[in-house]
Amino acid sequence: MKTSFYVEFAGKQIEEKALVAKAKEIWSAEGNKIKDIKTLNIYVKPEENAAYYVINDTVSGKIEF
Repeated sequence: MKTSFYVEFAGKQIEEKALVAKAKEIWSAEGNKIKDIKTLNIYVKPEENAAYYVINDTVSGKIEF
């Protein structure tokens, strides 16, 4: 089964895949390896036009839409 997950709010739309890709991009830009990601939690706050991520329960950050 193929699925897609989108968040829509105030005329904007963001796809789960885009958030995951951005979190991985930030992680690797900081000198880390993608294979070292064991967990990735993303919390979407549409009212802030942002999503917050936590990688491996230790590294966190913010992704602007």
